[in-house]
Amino acid sequence: MSRLSRRFLFPPLNWPFLVLIVLAFVLIFLFFSSAVLLAFDRLGLPPQVAVTLFVFALAGSFINIPIAEEVTYEPVIRVREVGFFGILYPVPYFDWEERKTIIAVNVGGALVPLSIALYELFRLIHLGEYGLLLNALLAVFVASLLSNAVARPVKGLGIAMPSLFPPLMAVLLGWLLGDGNPTLVAYVSGTLGVLIGADLMNWGKIKRLGAPMVSIGGAGTFDGIFLAGIIAVLLV
Repeated sequence: MSRLSRRFLFPPLNWPFLVLIVLAFVLIFLFFSSAVLLAFDRLGLPPQVAVTLFVFALAGSFINIPIAEEVTYEPVIRVREVGFFGILYPVPYFDWEERKTIIAVNVGGALVPLSIALYELFRLIHLGEYGLLLNALLAVFVASLLSNAVARPVKGLGIAMPSLFPPLMAVLLGWLLGDGNPTLVAYVSGTLGVLIGADLMNWGKIKRLGAPMVSIGGAGTFDGIFLAGIIAVLLV
C-alpha cells in the first residue's frame, strides 16, 4: 500500500474508543450471564443444567418455530383506467387483499422459560408440596389476568406490554403467595402469566394486526417472558 493511499484511509473509530466499546460489551454480557446463572441457581437448578439452559436461551432467541398461519382479507381501494373516446380516466374501486400472518414460537424467549416453569411445577408435585403448588397456580392465574389487561395489540407488530410490569407483578405475587418459596412463585407466575395472558389470550387479535409474523417470546416480547422471570427472581 502506498504512502498516499494510507493518508486517505481513516478508521471509523479511534482504537482507544473501539477498545472501550468492546470492553463494555464484554462486561455487559458477563453481567447478564452471571445474573441469569444466579437466577437459575436460586431456582434450584444444577450448574450444568443452568449453563445449558442459558446457552439454549441465548442461541434460541434467534430461532422462531412456525406453529400456525392466519389468513385475513382486508378491503383496499385500487385504481383502474377506463377509456372513453380515447381518453383514459382513473376509476377507484374496492377490492379484497389477502394478508397472511405467521405465528411462531421463539425457542429462547418462550420454550426455554416454559420448560423451566413446568420443571418447577412438576418438582413440587414430586416433593409433595401441594400447598405451594396451588399457590403457584393461583399466582399464574392472577398474573395471566393482569397481563391480559395490560397487554395491547400493536398494528403491524404484535402484542406489546410495558417491560417493567411483568417482573414487578411477579415479585409482588411471590411475596404474597410465596409460602416459603417466593423465588419459585415469582418465576413461574412471571413467565407463564405473560405467556398465557399476553399471548395466548390475545390469539384471536393476532390475525388482525397485519404483521407478517408474530413471534411468541421473540423480538419485542423476549423481555416480557424470559427476562421477566429472571428479573423477578433476582428482585425477590
